[in-house]
Amino acid sequence: MFWLSHHHEDEYNRTYLLGGVRVCARCLGTYPVLVAVMMGLFALRAPLAWPWDVPVVLGLTLPALVDWAVGRFRPASGTNTVRTLTGVLLGAALGRSLFVHLQKPLPPMLVWQGALVLVVALPVLFLSSRGSRNG
Repeated sequence: MFWLSHHHEDEYNRTYLLGGVRVCARCLGTYPVLVAVMMGLFALRAPLAWPWDVPVVLGLTLPALVDWAVGRFRPASGTNTVRTLTGVLLGAALGRSLFVHLQKPLPPMLVWQGALVLVVALPVLFLSSRGSRNG
């Protein structure tokens, strides 16, 4: 059941135990909200462009990225409540960007969202892996 939690035993503090199955705290917030937002936007026949798409999508993505980045450097930090809440925000952002992407591939908000993730994740992964090799 690794696909439900994608955390090894030393990171079980980042999961909930639901019915005997480990579930990632952030993913528990992200995926249900992503699906609900997409379904809601399709049901409402929402427009494919809103003037605030890029700043809102980036603003909703950033808390999960920051929380994840902090957790890479301080693994014992953070709480599952915060992870789940940042996952909810991330799910809303992904739901909007993927809703548009499915109808009009690679909208600017999705490109900016991907760029934000890369700008944060690559240095964090590089620096945190160096720290774990030196420590």
